[in-house]
Amino acid sequence: MSYPGQVYWGDSGEVSADFRPESAPPDLGERGGDAIHYLATTTAARGEFGLYRVEMKARAGGPKTHFHKTISESFYILDGIVRLFDGTRWVDAHKGDFLHVPQGGLHAFRNDSDAPAEMLLLFTPGAPREEYFEQVSQLAHATGEERARFFDKHDSYFVE
Repeated sequence: MSYPGQVYWGDSGEVSADFRPESAPPDLGERGGDAIHYLATTTAARGEFGLYRVEMKARAGGPKTHFHKTISESFYILDGIVRLFDGTRWVDAHKGDFLHVPQGGLHAFRNDSDAPAEMLLLFTPGAPREEYFEQVSQLAHATGEERARFFDKHDSYFVE
């Protein structure tokens, strides 16, 4: 392995950092409920990754077993208990636990506990997951064909 190709060509650096305080409101949902904080969108990270903080209310559930063909997904538990499926078994993940799922890896997550939970989601390389997060809840009345197009567009392939 070697370092990736050069991206910045200046000689003195630049002011381009983006600070986001913990107190910033979520980008989607409501604090204390189901919410997503866009910490580093694909656009902000220049396509390198996407990083999101996910707050789940008690008994929030989660997506069924699925995989991605173009992106990896990693989970880092910040608080509470998140049930993670690693393709073989479900585990109760606690604060500090981490799961990395490479492209093609079966996985799922959910909050089945009676308490809220919080985790970081990391997608690499970056992908427009914001659109996925913002529109997935609108599929309740979609046709099977519309759902299939949406999930295909967003590199999400369900197996259950």
